[in-house]
Amino acid sequence: MEAGIRGWGAYIPKFRVSATEIATLWGYDVKLPKALGVVEKAVAEEDEDAVTMGWYAARVALKRAGVSGEDIDAVFFGTESKPYAVKPSATIVADALGVKRRKLSTDLEFACRAAGEGIRISIGLVKGGLAQNTLVIGSDTAQANPGDLLDFTASSGAVAFVIGNPSKSPAAIEASVSYVTDTPDFWRRDRSPYPEHGEIFTGEPAYFHHILSAAKLLLDETGLKPSDFDYAVFHQPNGKFPLQVARALGIPQEKVLPGLVTPYIGNTYNASALLGLAKILEEAKPGNRILVVTFGSGAGSDAFSIVVGDSIYEVVSRGPKVSDMISSRVSIPYGVYAKFRGLYLRNIGG
Repeated sequence: MEAGIRGWGAYIPKFRVSATEIATLWGYDVKLPKALGVVEKAVAEEDEDAVTMGWYAARVALKRAGVSGEDIDAVFFGTESKPYAVKPSATIVADALGVKRRKLSTDLEFACRAAGEGIRISIGLVKGGLAQNTLVIGSDTAQANPGDLLDFTASSGAVAFVIGNPSKSPAAIEASVSYVTDTPDFWRRDRSPYPEHGEIFTGEPAYFHHILSAAKLLLDETGLKPSDFDYAVFHQPNGKFPLQVARALGIPQEKVLPGLVTPYIGNTYNASALLGLAKILEEAKPGNRILVVTFGSGAGSDAFSIVVGDSIYEVVSRGPKVSDMISSRVSIPYGVYAKFRGLYLRNIGG
C-alpha cells in the first residue's frame, strides 16, 4: 500500500440553477441538458469562493481523520478559480485550520487535475517518510462564458482528503499512476474572464484518451482487471462521458452510477472526480476496491486503486455525507446566479 485516505470532507453549495432554464435562456434545444446528462448545477453564493468552500471541506476531513492542524505536514490546494491571482490559497486555509507553521504549503494548478496531482505528491511524501499526514484540497467556483456550452455544467464545490499512513486509514491507496501530454483542449489566457475550449476536441483526443490511457496503465502495472473493482469514478465534465469511459473499459454502469454527482450539481472542476470518490467512500463496504481516474485539460490524468478497510463505517459517521449535500438544495433563477458570481451577461438581441 502506497498511502492511505485517513479522512475526507466535502462542500456543495445549496443554490442550484436548472439546466433547462439555461437552455431556454440562451436559445438551446431544451433536450440538450438530457443529452448531456445534466439536471442542474450548484453555484456558490456571493460571499463564497474557492477558499471558503475548501476550508469547510478540509475541516470535515480533519475531523473524520481524527487529527488536528498540528498533525499536518503539508497542504496542497488545487484550483483553477483562486480568489487571488498572486497570493496562495493554501496558506489562508492552513492558518484558518490551525495547521502548524512548519509545513510544506502550495497551490497547484493543472485545470481539473490539480487536486489529484496533490494526492500523487502526497503519496510520495508519505511513502518516503517526509510527511506523516498531508491535506489535499480541490475547490472551484463556476467558470463559464454565459451562454457557452460550459455554462450548463460549470458549477461550484470542494473536497478535501487527509493522506497518511495506510495502517491508520479507512481506505488504502494500493497503486497510482499519471499520464500527461500537451493537448490544448481548454485554456484561459491572462486577463480573459472566461475559459475557452476546443469544443468536440475536448472529448476524443483529450478527455477519453487521457483517462483511458491512465486507467490502462494502472491495470497493466498492477495486474488488476476491470472486474476486480466494485466501484469506478471518473472525471465528470457532464453526465455522459464517465459512462462512455466505463463501457470502453468493460466496467458495468452500475459500478459508476453511485459516484456520479454531475447530473445533480454539475462539473465542480477540481472537486469533480474526487467528490465522486467521497460519495463512494460513504457507501462502500470493507474490502471494496475503487478505481478513480481524474482529468485535467492541457492535459493529464491520475489513476488510483483504493481498497476500503474495516474502519470505514466509523469514519463516515464523523461528518456530513455528499448525498445529503446534493439533496439539500434551493432553486434560484439564472439572474440570481449571475448576480452571485458577478457575471457579465451577453447583450441579448444586441
